[in-house]
Amino acid sequence: MRIETTDPITGHTLRQLEGHPFVIEGSGDNALKIYFDDEDSKRAYLEIEVEHPDKDLPNLDNPAKMGDER
Repeated sequence: MRIETTDPITGHTLRQLEGHPFVIEGSGDNALKIYFDDEDSKRAYLEIEVEHPDKDLPNLDNPAKMGDER
């Protein structure tokens, strides 16, 4: 698990992590634990909408030929 101690909303780097809220994004070795200054900052982060084109769109295949393809 990777750990990020800089609050992505405020930009503050936290020195003491105990008692600060956090979220865990992902799982396993690729998981990311993100710490926040406070619950307001965590809430603002969680309210950011994330697009997942690989899951949200039905088909990303482009069957049209490109460039010099025949």
